[in-house]
Amino acid sequence: MNALLPLMVAVLSGIGVALQPPTNATLSRASGSPLLAALISFAAGTLILLIAWAAVDRTSPATLKGLPAWAWFGGAYGAFFVAATAYAAPRLGLAQLLTIMIAMQLITALILDHFGLLALERTPVSASRIVGIMLVLGGAVLVRRG
Repeated sequence: MNALLPLMVAVLSGIGVALQPPTNATLSRASGSPLLAALISFAAGTLILLIAWAAVDRTSPATLKGLPAWAWFGGAYGAFFVAATAYAAPRLGLAQLLTIMIAMQLITALILDHFGLLALERTPVSASRIVGIMLVLGGAVLVRRG
């Protein structure tokens, strides 16, 4: 596999994460409901994924038998993320919102990695990882201060 492909996917996903809150906030403002905005966002995403799965993948859903209960909650986290960003982006500003979210993602990732939770390989906490996260947290404070 091309080593550049995962990097390109990560870059495009990061752009999408930055575009999603203001897009959903527009839906939320127009409708008056962050939940309706999230529903519309998920419906569009579900349709796109259904088409892509049918056209390209077609992995049988039967392969999902026997998964641990926590494996089914990804959509719930995503639904909360979409609704929360539709609500918070116009109130906090996009840069502040994403900085806080990224900081929390990194802290959570550090904990999950350290303990090998959710079927991840254990990657112990190191001084350089902690310093990196502290720099991001410092950035979050600077963004908040304006």
